[in-house]
Amino acid sequence: MSIPIIDLSSKDEKELANSIHRACILDGFFYVTNHGVSLDLQQELEKTSHIFFSLDEDEKMTISMDKAGKAWRGYFPVMGELTSGKADLKEGIYFGKELPNNHPKVKAGVPMHGKNLFPETPAKMRGIILTYMDELTSLGHRLMKLISLSLDLPKNYIYNHFTSDPFTLFRIFHYPPMSENVKKQAPWGVGEHTDYGLLTILKQDEVGGLQIKSNNHWIDAPYIPNTFICNIGDMLEKLTGGYYVSTPHRVLNTSGKDRYSYPFFFDPNFDSELKTIDTSSLTNKKAIQSKRWDDLNLDEVSGTYGEYILNKVGKVFPELNNPKG
Repeated sequence: MSIPIIDLSSKDEKELANSIHRACILDGFFYVTNHGVSLDLQQELEKTSHIFFSLDEDEKMTISMDKAGKAWRGYFPVMGELTSGKADLKEGIYFGKELPNNHPKVKAGVPMHGKNLFPETPAKMRGIILTYMDELTSLGHRLMKLISLSLDLPKNYIYNHFTSDPFTLFRIFHYPPMSENVKKQAPWGVGEHTDYGLLTILKQDEVGGLQIKSNNHWIDAPYIPNTFICNIGDMLEKLTGGYYVSTPHRVLNTSGKDRYSYPFFFDPNFDSELKTIDTSSLTNKKAIQSKRWDDLNLDEVSGTYGEYILNKVGKVFPELNNPKG
């Protein structure tokens, strides 16, 4: 199986939507090319990321996640994040939508809302990150409109019902080379998982290491220059009643080199109700697995996306369940 590449320079939205439909039915993953995100900006993002992760641990910890309080932003060290209850062999920085202190949700103390933590070195990281997140948000809106069309819905259906004010997260991950001792403690950069939200837009470097599960076999998702690899998450599976199914994936860095990745998560509005879209008129329905890899029954998920994501994040960083600020 090869992961499809979708060229967004096409003006034929119907054909683009059909390509995304096929990808979501068969794979749950697809690459996008000619996506409109500045290559110069991507290169600046890579440069500043490499500078930051080359700093001493003490300097990186000046923006540690515990300092962000309820906003849940900042740096975590190697093996400081859990996937399915197990430590990952990576370090990273979490960013979210930059919100002022007078924003209603910040004033109300709603978790996962507020200002980001940016390092002093490199000084220009703040501007690069915020610009990159703006460009990826625009790309996310475009892709979700194509996904609406792929479901035989009006182009703005998902936007109007779920993503007019999307909850967005951006992360930068550094996967160090694995030593033999480390392999015994945490063999995976990231263990098997599916993503929580609607759509993940991932920039990866030339090192590779991303693998997706297809027909119970693991296949590589290689680096392709100036593309993003996208995958649907659990919330799109939930909203479509299982018509589109999120695909398990993992990261295994066996290259002996440092690996960097840049996942951007485009998710429903924080306050949106998780209601299933009617897909009864569609054909080519992918067989819904009777049991997911993680035993989660998405039919039982209800309430708002905010309630759902807060529960999930609290399991990834259990020590942040009761932030001070």
